[in-house]
Amino acid sequence: MAHDENKAFLRRMPIFTGIGESQLEMLAAGSVRRSFPRGRSIVAEGETSQSFYLLLSGRAKVQRSDSEGKEVILAILGPGEFFGEMSLIDDAPRSASVITIEPCDFIAVNKESFKAMLASSTDMCLAIMRGIVRRLREADKKIETLALMDVYGRVARVLLDFSETVGGERVVKGKLPRQEIAKMIGASREMVSRVMKGLEVDGFIVPVSEGRLLLRDKINLYLN
Repeated sequence: MAHDENKAFLRRMPIFTGIGESQLEMLAAGSVRRSFPRGRSIVAEGETSQSFYLLLSGRAKVQRSDSEGKEVILAILGPGEFFGEMSLIDDAPRSASVITIEPCDFIAVNKESFKAMLASSTDMCLAIMRGIVRRLREADKKIETLALMDVYGRVARVLLDFSETVGGERVVKGKLPRQEIAKMIGASREMVSRVMKGLEVDGFIVPVSEGRLLLRDKINLYLN
């Protein structure tokens, strides 16, 4: 039963669109479904890589830390996204930790099944490559934001990246803690709080409920 359920979940993942039944069978045979609460580490920076992961529900943060415990958030992952492929490809230790920021369901595919699937499917190789290229482009955009924008522009970029269109308006639907924003843009929590207050006072953002923000169109001015 678990095998069939895992196969059904894998078939619904965008990355596996067009992948044949034999490849799905191979992945399902080497996979296990897990559920973690908020604040749990799925993978840890520096550890040996053993699995490829696909997020079914919830959100998780990709972060790195230095010897003093200072943390920086590299990305936020949501349903349908995958991680852990780089370490399986080059056999190097994990380059970052992935930690749940809300309850998450995910599927872990063991190293042997992942590599066998890549060896048997050109389409799967291309899908993984597209995912890596997308992340490189996102990293380029983040570097540009950090290098060229002031703290107001960096906060505005994060809010827009986490927003979605609802009834023709841009809305941040989920709670986005100030400390998490600070780790994404290289600023202090206090600075982010001051910027958020300034954006609210000036009418760039409007709190509409607990953790929910309406973004006015003029917030785009900070990106220019």
